[in-house]
Amino acid sequence: MDTLLTLFAQSDRLTVSGVLSRPEWIMTGVASLVILAFFFGIQYFTQLGVIARATAKEAVRQPIFILLLLFGLFFLVLITFLPFFSLGNDTKMMKDCGLMHILISCLLLGVWTASTSIASEIEGKTAMTLLSKPINRRQFIVGKLMGIINSVFMLWLPLSIFFLMLVFYKTIFESRETGESMDLRMRFLLTFQVVPGLILILFETIVMASISVAISTRLPMFVNMVICLVIFILGQLTPLLVQQSESNIEFVQFIAHWLATIIPSLDNYNVQTAIQRDSLVHPEYLAWIGLYSLLFSAIAMLFAFILFEDRDLA
Repeated sequence: MDTLLTLFAQSDRLTVSGVLSRPEWIMTGVASLVILAFFFGIQYFTQLGVIARATAKEAVRQPIFILLLLFGLFFLVLITFLPFFSLGNDTKMMKDCGLMHILISCLLLGVWTASTSIASEIEGKTAMTLLSKPINRRQFIVGKLMGIINSVFMLWLPLSIFFLMLVFYKTIFESRETGESMDLRMRFLLTFQVVPGLILILFETIVMASISVAISTRLPMFVNMVICLVIFILGQLTPLLVQQSESNIEFVQFIAHWLATIIPSLDNYNVQTAIQRDSLVHPEYLAWIGLYSLLFSAIAMLFAFILFEDRDLA
């Protein structure tokens, strides 16, 4: 490494245990465990869990889940040994490519599952059978979303763990190739640097899955996936659109700010800048993005309730 990590700028004795022992990271870990316990507790002690578990099992049994998992593992191994000819920055390029691939895989599974599960059950009249039981329409929508999140989590977790192992190996491999010394703590910190990016990927997928669920209540699979693709592209470009519209006419500024309001700003989930600068994303930023994701998902669910409330299922 030609540049020193920002992680080491404050102290020469900084280690992984030193980073994780900070109050911010401790609070982040505790909050994550509480949220996971609450999320899985709902699924096993409420009626929502019946729909969520059934949706997750259905998604995992689909061929697309196996294909995304196997191809994801293969691609992560490929970029680990693939030379990028980046003049000593192969590890950074590997991190960027790996995070982007995990994001695309999770988004594909989330949008695909939302499109096929909800739309097919509505068109196949099976949703009407479920709603004839003591389950209302809102529970049906929320249960479907929770099941989709479950299936995405089951894809995200093995890919993330495997990617972290490959990043750790890549630091050893690159240090041997370049002949530069790199101690164990630096290797761990370079690997831990990817963890916030993986968490943001999960947040981003939940937001897009919520939007896809809302769209699925009215539109078929193909239209849903096209709309989600457009939202994903615009979500990456909204900060740029707002910035470029400042010097234009008022109508263009209005359209840019309007799009930035109704479309999630997905550029906030991108950690490529932090990786290129060898810095670690602060846990406070993760908390704010998590809150933003929760609010946007709640808004998407509200629209899903409205769209599905008067949907004719007969």
